[in-house]
Amino acid sequence: MSWFLSVVLAILSAVIPVAQAPGETAIEAGRAQLNAALQQEWEYELRAHPEMATQIGDPRYNDRLSDYSPEFFAADLKHAQQALQTFESIDTTGFPEQERLDKLLIVRKLRERIESARFKNWEMPIDQMNGVHLGYAELPSETPFRALKDYQDYLSRLRLLPQVFQQITANMRVGLRDHLVPPRYLLEKAALEAQDIAGKSPETSPFTKPVRNFPAGISEAEQKTLHDAVVAAVKQEVAPAYARLAEFLRTEYAPKGRTEYGVWALPDGEARYRFDVRRMTTTDLSPENIHQLGLKQVVEIEAEMLKLARQQGFSELPSFNDHIRKDTHLYARSGEQLLDLYKHYADQMYAQLPKLFTRLPKNTLEVVPMAEYRAPTAVPADYSIGAADGSRPGRINVNEYDPQHRLLLNVEAIAYHEGVPGHHLQFSIAQELTDLPAFRRFASYDAYSEGWALYAERLGKEVGFYQDPYSEYGRLQNEMWRSVRLVVDTGVHYKHWSRQQMVDFFRAHTAMDDQSVETEVDRYIAWPGQALAYKLGQMKIVELRERAREALGDRFDLRAFHDALLGEGPLPLDALEATMNRWIAARKAGGPSAR
Repeated sequence: MSWFLSVVLAILSAVIPVAQAPGETAIEAGRAQLNAALQQEWEYELRAHPEMATQIGDPRYNDRLSDYSPEFFAADLKHAQQALQTFESIDTTGFPEQERLDKLLIVRKLRERIESARFKNWEMPIDQMNGVHLGYAELPSETPFRALKDYQDYLSRLRLLPQVFQQITANMRVGLRDHLVPPRYLLEKAALEAQDIAGKSPETSPFTKPVRNFPAGISEAEQKTLHDAVVAAVKQEVAPAYARLAEFLRTEYAPKGRTEYGVWALPDGEARYRFDVRRMTTTDLSPENIHQLGLKQVVEIEAEMLKLARQQGFSELPSFNDHIRKDTHLYARSGEQLLDLYKHYADQMYAQLPKLFTRLPKNTLEVVPMAEYRAPTAVPADYSIGAADGSRPGRINVNEYDPQHRLLLNVEAIAYHEGVPGHHLQFSIAQELTDLPAFRRFASYDAYSEGWALYAERLGKEVGFYQDPYSEYGRLQNEMWRSVRLVVDTGVHYKHWSRQQMVDFFRAHTAMDDQSVETEVDRYIAWPGQALAYKLGQMKIVELRERAREALGDRFDLRAFHDALLGEGPLPLDALEATMNRWIAARKAGGPSAR
């Protein structure tokens, strides 16, 4: 039995005391029990996922890695079932509104975790976008290196990596037995990614980055000892583990990858996709409803795009899109140019934030190049969350791979999406809501966070940006891009579309460069349902804003609306709607806001 499993099983047997203190009411005792249970569950999450603890800035488990053994997943399911019983037994009648919401959210989370166990996703843990081979290569950038102990903890993690890779490989073999395996061509890409990391020299490996520069306070002798120890661990343990994984993926796993693209081809494929859709969108919309909604959105956005195309002298969209694809002046000249543009747009938006919000994030934002080992199969840019204590800034990671084939027209919109007022502002503010339980501050609901980030792209227009007509067309194309996702994600996983059908639909309705189109469709194939979250979340936020504007009239304050929308932390869309309805009613009555 692993040390981690021992901890888990010990937690499973723990009972939260519910004794009522003298003079304490039943409601007060129940509130205390709820808060104690929430804290205990959060501590379990941090122990179970030490990498997450590191990411949010809790260093207590920086010498550990997650347990990926089948025994852990079985124990984790039992823990979730026991925790669910605990929370469901708490009667929140008479509790403050926020604490009733706490119970609703934690029960929802646990039920979803229990339901997801039937699909055994741990048996299918790697593709070209997700998996330990990419996640652990990011860890050095998310780990603090301020003192000697930080390096010692890091060395412990490096030495655990081979064990983790062995567990993951064993799980994939079980997946082969159970016919749970990603598409072959995506696994071939993952094998190349793992081999690329395995083959890097100590001077370029992402795992040796922490010993290339040391903080003050570590002596030269200690620096040499640490440098040599980390390099040795990378050479003797980490790189060989990556090489073995790459060899397994290339010779044993990928050849047995499935040939169908959609998850419909997996065991319980239809139920699996419906669960993914519900989990990612936090709605009860069916794949068919989403597909039809996407087709409707495509038509509506094309009408807006056509107006702009005509202003540029083109009578119809296909010719304008073809012009964009062929005009070399609309493509990047270098990775440095892309990086500079993202920095420029982030900086100019920062100056305008007080027009849109009264509460601004304390944590800072950096714009950095994306790691080379993941750039060939990654999106144009993405965001890495900063540490809650501000010790690590948030980051926009800019993909500089093959820049001459990357269009510039949507860079401005993506900068607002990934940085401010998008992901960086939303995630940073959530982390700073210290009156909320930690599980809510650090919660992840893609429909909320990605919906907010897509909504944030429009805010750039509201403060006077997108002055270049091609940049404005890029913003509209981003709207189209997310609407196309509703069609092609449901197309491949629900309607059994081919990959070529997905590519053709993209090309018929956008001017996106071929490289981005190829990356996008591969992402949807690998990550069912996730791409649906953006447009559905944005549409809900726009709906709530219009509802508030109509209800409040001259009393509608956009800054107050945004503050309220972000002031409860991440929420499922139905909970967000209920929260904002209460806020609207309170504002209309002239009373305090929902919180």
